[in-house]
Amino acid sequence: MEGSIYRYMKVGIVHFKAFPETAYGTGPILETLRRIAEDDFFTAVEVGWMRDVKVRLEAAHMLKVSHLEVCYATQPAMFSQKLNLNSLDPQERKKAIKQVFNCLKEALDLGATAVRIPAGKDPGPEKREEAKKLLVDSLAQICEYAREMGDPLITLKIFDRDIDKESLIGPFRDALDIARQLKPQYPKFGLLADLSHFPLLREKPEEALPLVKDYLMAFHIGNCVMKDRRHPLYGDLQPRFGVEDGEIDVAEVAGYFRLLVDMGLVGPEKRPVLSAEVRPLLPGETSELILANAKRVIREAWALA
Repeated sequence: MEGSIYRYMKVGIVHFKAFPETAYGTGPILETLRRIAEDDFFTAVEVGWMRDVKVRLEAAHMLKVSHLEVCYATQPAMFSQKLNLNSLDPQERKKAIKQVFNCLKEALDLGATAVRIPAGKDPGPEKREEAKKLLVDSLAQICEYAREMGDPLITLKIFDRDIDKESLIGPFRDALDIARQLKPQYPKFGLLADLSHFPLLREKPEEALPLVKDYLMAFHIGNCVMKDRRHPLYGDLQPRFGVEDGEIDVAEVAGYFRLLVDMGLVGPEKRPVLSAEVRPLLPGETSELILANAKRVIREAWALA
């Protein structure tokens, strides 16, 4: 691809994946976040739960000084507590919405311009349409509250339906149904497409992305293992690029970059955040090696796109 990647997108990393010891909102958050903030390869970072308000405010200052674009992911808080925004149980859904409200407050503290949100579990075909209606209602409440909390972008992340996360959203056609209902009233609502989830959904980017083109606001790249259920990294575990038996390496990332450019989804006029979501999983893998792996793959893929 001709020209700098930074003309087309803000290149990010998911902090709590690169440093999984911080995934539950505790641990060496400031020390590890500083390693990203001091690395000028990245122009964006996606952070998660930070339970200690003092840590959160110190992190906010660090991020402001570093000039990083900040996105906030609710997944650590939602997944660790098994919260479900489309639960058929009203009390469970209320609890999930309340947690996202708290996450929006944290995101405001951190200066986040976008907040990532996952749908809950898929209840099965008989209850699926009811669950989608409940998800739309939950997201509408969240979008309303977000307007009071700095008015960040609200992006629904698309996960697998039947392999690992077993999420309601889910296939891109279902994501389209949700976005169509919310976007007219909430212009800052959109979708996040993750390269590592296409194999898990058995969908192809070149076929799925055009369906939701008008609603895509953010992107992830990552890897997965899905052909062999006996593989220790099977499912949505975000292993490094190029891991043995994995689905995603330089060629796939390059193809994704080319597709996003050709579709006009990234470019000088938009420059959305595109983040790598990878983590150390195997013996001998460290956060530093995983970060270096991701940076090399991004550079090479962009050069080959």
